[in-house]
Amino acid sequence: MPDDHALSLKPGQLLARGVCRHLAALDFVSVEELIPTTGLRVDVMALGPKGEIWVIECKSSRADFQSDSKWQGYLEWCDRYFWAVDEAFPTDLLPQETGLLIADAYDAEILRMGPEQKLAPARRKAIVQKFARHAANRWHVARDPGFALTFN
Repeated sequence: MPDDHALSLKPGQLLARGVCRHLAALDFVSVEELIPTTGLRVDVMALGPKGEIWVIECKSSRADFQSDSKWQGYLEWCDRYFWAVDEAFPTDLLPQETGLLIADAYDAEILRMGPEQKLAPARRKAIVQKFARHAANRWHVARDPGFALTFN
């Protein structure tokens, strides 16, 4: 049976979908395209069962990775940072001091855990609040597509 929704997604969005499915199996909830601060937009942010916050950047090609000059700015907004790529991606390009997931549109596998750098309590509170507002806004738009909200 074809997955009609998957046909309309871009490569990075397909990776994000598989990542979010895998995270759900680990009891994490996730949102896509969250803006932690002006000038940054993470592909996937996940909130774990113990309050841990992970950021996952989905890269669909070498050019996509090489054009990303902002990724280090995401480190201060999470406890762990990961790249998500497909199995054909040249993973030797990715920094060894970051986490790594191999993903497709349907699932993912953690090959390397990102090192843990615990957020300060005030930063954690701020990002969890942004996460909750972002998720609630997304749900509102899904329920009422004619109503436009901003996700900041």
